[in-house]
Amino acid sequence: MASPTTHFILVHIFTILVATSHAWKPKFSSILVFGDSTVDPGNNNFIETLFKGNHFPYGRDFPGHVPTGRFSNGKLVTDFIASLLDIKDTVPPYLDPNLSDHELLTGVSFASGGSGLDDLTTVASGVIPVSKQIEHFREYVEKIKCIVGKEEAQKILGRALVIISAGTNDFSFNFYDIPTRKYEFDIDGYQDFLQNRLQIFIKELYDLGCRKIAVAGLPPIGCIPLQITAKFKNPKDRKCIEQENLDSELYNKKLERLLLHVQATLPGCRVVYTDIYNPLANLVNQPEKFGFEVTKRGCCGSGIVEAGPLCNELTPTCEESSKFVFWDSVHPTEAAYKYIAKYMEAEVLPKFVNSNSSEIYL
Repeated sequence: MASPTTHFILVHIFTILVATSHAWKPKFSSILVFGDSTVDPGNNNFIETLFKGNHFPYGRDFPGHVPTGRFSNGKLVTDFIASLLDIKDTVPPYLDPNLSDHELLTGVSFASGGSGLDDLTTVASGVIPVSKQIEHFREYVEKIKCIVGKEEAQKILGRALVIISAGTNDFSFNFYDIPTRKYEFDIDGYQDFLQNRLQIFIKELYDLGCRKIAVAGLPPIGCIPLQITAKFKNPKDRKCIEQENLDSELYNKKLERLLLHVQATLPGCRVVYTDIYNPLANLVNQPEKFGFEVTKRGCCGSGIVEAGPLCNELTPTCEESSKFVFWDSVHPTEAAYKYIAKYMEAEVLPKFVNSNSSEIYL
């Protein structure tokens, strides 16, 4: 039988271990999301555009089996992150006219499927560019000021987790598939153009009170099934497009350096680079290691062209979506998003905790 002293030491050690295991977890007041279809929970439902995910089979595995406007079979990365942080189970679209005060105060998404940092990206689709999303955010700020007052609203904004995920559509629509911007920029110049737009956007968020910002890099664009389809006509030749992936890697390296510079110019702000490339590349290159089987096509239809309106109630889907990295020809499955969220939990969220002490940024 352990002595009282030994018992006290064991209890003390256990207490320290428990505290340490949770010490990384920062406290956020809410979650605010900007970007494209990877983080749009349904804003496109409320605008005039054909690019919507508010019909079956989208939402097949979402709670209640309802299509919400999310371009996936279930939840998005941001939904999982909000749940992991005990903020809310899912992140609603800002444009939903029926949002409660509680929903507004705990966070919303301003993202729009098909969006980009370049305004040219959204001209044909009519979706909401990132530059317009900041206007909606200004409206949002005024709304929460009316709910809780100016001082409390500023506290909420300062403690909110902001997630930005945009850029993929800019390259897909404007540079690779429809090379409009190639007449103005080489790949290096277009990357710089987009990151300049992003830097301006982050400054605008900062000026409105945001202080904790996670910015996603590009995924391996060359592994998106639709990009593979555009490159390889023969199904037997399907493989990731190496040059597009190299372009994504170069963009991400530049972005990491840029965000360090941006953080240094914004006092009291934490701006964190969020690696999306490697976790998604892991699933594509070593699917069996993570419980996946199919990587070169989506679950919906043939999986090589169907997305948005082409993935619909008349389109057959695979039986086990959890075995597929992609749900349609563009967007990952809920299973892939869940893996990316767990990766962010381990590698990104801890960076919002003060590295010099156990103090949490509030």
